[in-house]
Amino acid sequence: MNIGLIIILIIAIIVAIFSGLNAALHWLLWVAVVVAVIALIAFLFRVISGRNRT
Repeated sequence: MNIGLIIILIIAIIVAIFSGLNAALHWLLWVAVVVAVIALIAFLFRVISGRNRT
């Protein structure tokens, strides 16, 4: 997995945790979900396309 995608996933998880702790920041949960889905789509696109840089 690309290092950038790993960073995006970590940020999405952190945002999801903090939004779960504070109900006033409920919209951050949706931001985290959207970012995580984008990262997952980008990862799956790399896997499916078969681009393997070694």
